[in-house]
Amino acid sequence: MAIHGRQSERALIRRRRLHRRVFVAAGVYNVAWGCYAIADPQWLFRLAGMPPSNTPEIFATLGMVIGLYGIVYLDVARVPEHGWVQAAVGLAGKVLGPIGLGWLVVTNHWPPATAVIVVTNDLIWWLPFALYLRDAWPAFRRDLAGAP
Repeated sequence: MAIHGRQSERALIRRRRLHRRVFVAAGVYNVAWGCYAIADPQWLFRLAGMPPSNTPEIFATLGMVIGLYGIVYLDVARVPEHGWVQAAVGLAGKVLGPIGLGWLVVTNHWPPATAVIVVTNDLIWWLPFALYLRDAWPAFRRDLAGAP
């Protein structure tokens, strides 16, 4: 609950400082990763020993989307009491992304070496995002109910 632009003590989420740090780190990481993917959309193909993509714009666009997620994560860090939906969407992407990449690897469309992006983009964030969602759930429920 905002009182003259400040959070009331009652509305602050559990482990607020930890969650702010996690989402600042996620935001900075995603913005940096996105910028690098835009600047060099062939890097993963080189790293995995794949032929260069003939549509690097697609990977650059992925970089733009990931960079935009970074901005969203920085906003969650700014006011973690009001970031539940954004973090839930982010975690969903961090779960669905590896599933999609896993399918590409299992069906031999991409080599296993491409799985490196899953570790830093997705897996390392599962636990801290899930913990945040658990801790922020009461504040989200209060917001839904319109309670102070």
